[in-house]
Amino acid sequence: MKIEKQLSIFLDNRPGTLARVCSSLGRNGINLMALTISDSIDHAVVRIVVSEARKAVHLLGEAGILVLEKDVVCIPISNQAGRLANISRRLAKARINIEYAYCTAQEEQKKGLLVLRTTDPKKTIQVLKTLQKSAKK
Repeated sequence: MKIEKQLSIFLDNRPGTLARVCSSLGRNGINLMALTISDSIDHAVVRIVVSEARKAVHLLGEAGILVLEKDVVCIPISNQAGRLANISRRLAKARINIEYAYCTAQEEQKKGLLVLRTTDPKKTIQVLKTLQKSAKK
């Protein structure tokens, strides 16, 4: 569990736009660790966590793409019913708001990756570390 830089990229909502961005990142050795896309009529907000955030920001900026950086908490999460409920309940009790989240895991996977944008990423990690400790007991 750690704080990572998430890049929010604003792209035209047209076929091929995401492919060009992902191809550029891939050609430059930047791996996508997490991705979510929110669309509107004329543009899309692509949120990504990548292996080399600084390099990606520079590369995308040179291409004239607007990029914003935010801290997010990336949490390996066991793939079992109720796990996100426990996490969100613990954060609510600590008065930490989850602004948005995304996660994936296929049924046969033991773990997935949960990405949380919270009001306090450092406190989020502290709270969730206590949850991990209590789960190990």
